[in-house]
Amino acid sequence: MTNDKAPSGAPWRNFYGRRKGKGLRDSQKEYLDKDLLALSPGAVDWDVNPERKPLDLKGLFGGRPVWLEIGFGGGEHMVHQAAQNPDVGIIGCEPYINGVAMLLGKIRKAGVENVAIHPGDVRDMFDVLPDGSIDRAFLLYPDPWPKKRHHRRRFVTPEHLEPLSRVLTPGAIFRVATDIPDYVRQTLEEVPGQGFEWLAEGPGDWCNPWDDWLSTRYEQKALREDRVPHYLTFRKR
Repeated sequence: MTNDKAPSGAPWRNFYGRRKGKGLRDSQKEYLDKDLLALSPGAVDWDVNPERKPLDLKGLFGGRPVWLEIGFGGGEHMVHQAAQNPDVGIIGCEPYINGVAMLLGKIRKAGVENVAIHPGDVRDMFDVLPDGSIDRAFLLYPDPWPKKRHHRRRFVTPEHLEPLSRVLTPGAIFRVATDIPDYVRQTLEEVPGQGFEWLAEGPGDWCNPWDDWLSTRYEQKALREDRVPHYLTFRKR
């Protein structure tokens, strides 16, 4: 666990997880040095925006609908969605800097321009997103925190779901993918209580991936280890 408190007076927040893994390749260091700043919304930075003024999404994406990916991992799904939906702006939040570097490399290769990156906790992004400003959100293979005493660290808790619900537009879609049965249980218990309805009508609606799905590295690992993916779709009431 690390304690996130910026010198400028950002709120104290527990952060559980890794910020950095093994050493970065020279090419990844180059991506971080040359590309990240231009793709990072400055309003998320406490030193730049200590008053937490709302992020100017129209200035960021030219008035396009905005989607949010929470913990984009290696970035393959985010880049896929950006390439398939050029009329949408996509914000990705990921505190693991190695994943950020991987995403930046994929952005260069794909040439997508409708993306923004916050290399940190999504709660910082929630601080500056205007109410009802996000049209779709993705939570794909989040950290399962399998031990019962750690379940409060999962994303599907009121600490995260309440601000997520606030920033989503009425009718917005929230997708959750996980291979952990107990995470499915907690998701189905917690998410509807924050103003969402589960859209499943039959087993195929949570057993089969979405039509525009791109399997991630985390899903491929789950399949290799004989774990079963679940695909949950919610709509903000």
